[in-house]
Amino acid sequence: MRSVTLALLLPLGLLSATPAAAAQVPEPVPVCTITDPEVAELSGLVADDEHWYAINDGGTAATVFVLGKDCQVQDTITGPVDPYDVEDLALGPDGTFWLSDTGDNDADRDTVALISLTPAGETALYRLTYPDGKHDAEALLLDGAGTPYLITKSPLGTADVYRPAAPLASPGPTPLQHVLTVRLSSTDTPGGPVPGIVGSVTVTGAAASQDGTAIALRTYTDAYLFPVKDDDVVGAFSGKPVRVPLPNEAQGEAIAFQPDGSLLSASEGVGQPVRSVAGAARLVAPEPPPEKPEPEAASNVSESPAAEESLPYLPAAVVTIVVVAGVYLLFRWLRRRKSY
Repeated sequence: MRSVTLALLLPLGLLSATPAAAAQVPEPVPVCTITDPEVAELSGLVADDEHWYAINDGGTAATVFVLGKDCQVQDTITGPVDPYDVEDLALGPDGTFWLSDTGDNDADRDTVALISLTPAGETALYRLTYPDGKHDAEALLLDGAGTPYLITKSPLGTADVYRPAAPLASPGPTPLQHVLTVRLSSTDTPGGPVPGIVGSVTVTGAAASQDGTAIALRTYTDAYLFPVKDDDVVGAFSGKPVRVPLPNEAQGEAIAFQPDGSLLSASEGVGQPVRSVAGAARLVAPEPPPEKPEPEAASNVSESPAAEESLPYLPAAVVTIVVVAGVYLLFRWLRRRKSY
């Protein structure tokens, strides 16, 4: 009965997650498997040219794991902040990591927080307050200017999007403003810890491409790609996305774009693979403008302006004179016959 009730309550979405749209995208391909128990609760992921960077769900320290692209942990970056419930990770334009300490399963937090962490381990805490009550949020993305967007987690397929209403202050709190509600339709993609439609409409992660032309939301079972124009994240979420199925992930919460535009996804649990969808960002890339026709080659023969203007009209003038003369002669001939 629970799944039937949720199906009746599920709003008609702005996102068209149909099998036809999904059939046009490449399938995710396993790249490697994370076997290190230190990353057993992988919840957030970002990438640069050389490494992947991951965070665990929850935690007692602001810790980012540095992974090689073979899924092996090579290093850790840790700051002195003790978070409440870290859920996602984003990478700023200057190389600073942003940890989304925004988990609130029991709706008992008066504030949530963002934690900045530099590669050198320097941290800062930025507390945030919602304008409309308490929310559980597991998804964070940054736009090209570094503005953070929090996306809430709801089993009813509605994800509310918030951003700071003022410049971030440490420790704050800084008020958030609600900018958009994204509605998801259920899919039949298998996977996730929750059976039925709930897992396919519950947002668990977000990411932005390095060039700022695409953003992604993910649920336990699918990813949704949105094209971004002029760094307008709100406008992007208002558009129609491309759905990318991410089937059979045990508890898929991590998603990231690599610099080449491929999309990475990963799940909590030891022995889970990191998978890649090649060229995902190009699925929503804007079409290039039409090519302008090449100008015709200039002639080496120079003609006077008078010749250029008179030549096209000469045949028409000759034809006109001949026709008029013919009509005149015919008219004269007909008058003569009539007089006889």
